[in-house]
Amino acid sequence: MEATVKASSLRWKILRQALLRKPTGADSQSEISVKKITRKTTQGFNLIPSHIANDPSSRSGDVTVCYTLPGDSAPKLHLTQRVVDRAELSDFEICNEYNIDNTGLVCQWPSEEVLAYFCLTHADMFRSKSVLELGSGYGLGGLVIAAVTEASEVVISDGNPQVVHYIQHNIDANSEAFGGTRVKSMMLHWSQNEISTISSEFDLIVASDCTFFKEFHNGLAQILKFLLGKVQSSEAIFFSPKRGDSLDKFLETIKECGLRFSITENYDAEIWKHHEEFLDGDGSWPSYQKDHCYPLLIRITV
Repeated sequence: MEATVKASSLRWKILRQALLRKPTGADSQSEISVKKITRKTTQGFNLIPSHIANDPSSRSGDVTVCYTLPGDSAPKLHLTQRVVDRAELSDFEICNEYNIDNTGLVCQWPSEEVLAYFCLTHADMFRSKSVLELGSGYGLGGLVIAAVTEASEVVISDGNPQVVHYIQHNIDANSEAFGGTRVKSMMLHWSQNEISTISSEFDLIVASDCTFFKEFHNGLAQILKFLLGKVQSSEAIFFSPKRGDSLDKFLETIKECGLRFSITENYDAEIWKHHEEFLDGDGSWPSYQKDHCYPLLIRITV
């Protein structure tokens, strides 16, 4: 399959696989392309200790994961997420209706854990700041910022209404951990026509693994340009694997929009240590691939 095939075509291949018990004879390149946007990552960097929590209020098909943040007085965060093994027909109906992908529902992606850990170890940069997380999935990064950094406000956003439902649930479940920080969810589509209706101003914008789908690059770049232009000295912090040429293409797009960026490969000693262990084949992440799994730190400004 050519790299230019649209995500909507891949979604329908996923739907076909979800509805059929047994796979049929699809060509190998198609299978590889589908796996790129559906494979659940059971491994990760294991930077924040976590375990499955006993949550009697969880719905069937959901699980609650408890993250233990470092520090004697640091709170625990409980994130409910979906764990069904097969996609639902409604997922694809919503993807087509809103022109979005469903990756935020698939799992807690490793780059989100890296973002959360980075925020833990750089808490001072968020203190008294207004923060927006884009494409947040279940919201681990934004919730960590709200719980430990003394940010003034944290808005956790996604373009998928199903995901936003989980975000709001997780905000409500952890509300006692936020102290004086205001925390809310937001439905935010990157390609929305009414960007100017976003009235809030943000000092910092964070995101993880949000640059894979090239058809969303322009909308994401335009939202960044609009939001970063509203507040002097504001900055966006992205954690993104290269994923073939998708990250390079995104950086070309933001450069064309007049934004500046820097790329840092080795930005944290602990994360880099895990990365090198995976590359050496320590066995804890057998499918680890640098370009697909290791998130680079991208800092974006006007």
